[in-house]
Amino acid sequence: MGNSAPAPSPPPPPSPELKQPWRDMSWDNRDKTLKELKEFKPANPKVERVRILLHGPIGAGKSSTINSINSIFQGHITSEALADSAGAGESFTKTLKTYYIENRSSSGSSYAFTFTDIMGLEKKGGVHQQDIVHALKGRVRDDYKFNPDSPTSDDDPYYNNSPSLRDKVHCLVTVLAADKLSVMEQEVINKLREIRLEASNMGIPQVILLTRVDVACELVNRDLRKVYTSKYIKQQMEKGHTMLGTPMNCILPVKNYSEEIDLVKDVDELLLKALRHIVNFADDYVRKKPHN
Repeated sequence: MGNSAPAPSPPPPPSPELKQPWRDMSWDNRDKTLKELKEFKPANPKVERVRILLHGPIGAGKSSTINSINSIFQGHITSEALADSAGAGESFTKTLKTYYIENRSSSGSSYAFTFTDIMGLEKKGGVHQQDIVHALKGRVRDDYKFNPDSPTSDDDPYYNNSPSLRDKVHCLVTVLAADKLSVMEQEVINKLREIRLEASNMGIPQVILLTRVDVACELVNRDLRKVYTSKYIKQQMEKGHTMLGTPMNCILPVKNYSEEIDLVKDVDELLLKALRHIVNFADDYVRKKPHN
């Protein structure tokens, strides 16, 4: 008997990378976008700064996002918004706080957008949903300490009974971690959906920031510029779209500063691109409001 034919080789595993980026992304616009954001002024004269509210599950990177964006504008790594990277099971942020991005070229001034940071959402506990709704309406003052069991009420000293347009939120940003979407609890997803519906009823634009793309995907960890050729990151963005109904063009992947001690151009490019979209949406919102 002759020798039997060798067994066929198994097919190679599918590539984790698309042949072409599925979304256009210029990696040479950092300085241009930064200049545009520094020069931005709201279209509505009643609003000095557009207000951006960040919310999401615990550990998604809300405070880290604020720190990362602030770092770009200050020219060095900053840590003004205290963040916890230990992976604790409860929110590190306990109070509502507004962060201003300092303009160091003009003493005592800040750029024309602010970030409101709040307690994270949890299955049981975390920020009360009604407090987020109150914050969207501009009814919660800075330094309000969140009570997971009871939202603020109109007799609370931190409750704003007569919010102006400048007090209200002009864009709602949901921060989701790309490496944690598949294990997000349904109860948290339901809360996110309900908050999104409330924001939609108020006409407030919404964006998803998909953080930790470098942690979620080894391809992107090796080269951040592959964020739009990574099949896995695209799948996670589609998952966010399915979970919350947010359009794909309102879902923006970013990497926050974590291990770095110096700024990195490609990290800045993604963050500034996302911020430019968020600021545009917020400005569109205030533009439609009465100017007098």
